[in-house]
Amino acid sequence: MKLDPRTTAFIFPGQGSQAAGMGKELAEAYPIAGQTFEEADSLLGFSLSKLMWEGPKEELDETINTQPALYVHSIAAWRTMTHLYPHLKPASVAGHSLGELSALTASGALSFSDGLKLVRTRGELMKRAGELNPGGMAAILGVDIPTLDRVCTEASTVDEIVQVANDNCPGQVVISGHKPALERAMQAAKAAGAKRALPLAVSIAAHSPLMASIQEEWNAAVDACAMEEPAIPVIGNVHANALLSADELRADIKAQMQSRVRWTESVERMLGMGMQAFVEAGSGEVLLGMVKRIEPSARRFPLGSPKDFETLV
Repeated sequence: MKLDPRTTAFIFPGQGSQAAGMGKELAEAYPIAGQTFEEADSLLGFSLSKLMWEGPKEELDETINTQPALYVHSIAAWRTMTHLYPHLKPASVAGHSLGELSALTASGALSFSDGLKLVRTRGELMKRAGELNPGGMAAILGVDIPTLDRVCTEASTVDEIVQVANDNCPGQVVISGHKPALERAMQAAKAAGAKRALPLAVSIAAHSPLMASIQEEWNAAVDACAMEEPAIPVIGNVHANALLSADELRADIKAQMQSRVRWTESVERMLGMGMQAFVEAGSGEVLLGMVKRIEPSARRFPLGSPKDFETLV
């Protein structure tokens, strides 16, 4: 085993990491992973696994399907790891946006069934928020956070808001808000030296006040789920602090709906806790790429396929 639990963090991806075929090889190779997909299909009342493995991609990319798909793949990988290596308990966990719910389940704070219900609800509510209050998101490359905060403030009006949504890593930031304000901010970011300002193919403005219309329902959904004290510290998106109680976890995933995902600060926090290795459980290696930009010396391991498990040992 290439990992020391005392210096290892597990991280869980969010939207954008999905791909047709995700988790199929894992389910075929390890019974516990296969059982996780079967359990999800049964709980949801339809074959999410078939959609994940066969597509169509357009349907998989719909947020109501993307969110549970990423969650199920991440937990299938996590369960496989804990089954194969029961003594490998990482020193911290964190997830990017949606991935924070995967981290809560991995930490023991949230059951798989409640977590799945919550991510499905999250997708449904965010889709509705996008229909009630359409907006957009854009990736800005090559501009620092203070500059982008200023750009967004100047591009916003009373009725049209744009703000930093995801501080992913140095030089890669996502902004979110009303489309006119988003357009103004993209132009201003270019004028301020951005290498690129790319609109994302989404119709929702996640992690912005445009999610306010569904905040009350989201809070109620979070409160309806049983939450335990985590067995592993969870580094939360909203403040990039270690969350150690059920109340802190609830507050963070509620606030996250309209707040910035402080991923750079979250990784820096884990590095400050002594983390030297990061394992991305689930689909893709998006977060590992961000970790590399934040701390190039950190060791990085994907964990979503049988080949990844073989590489780990």
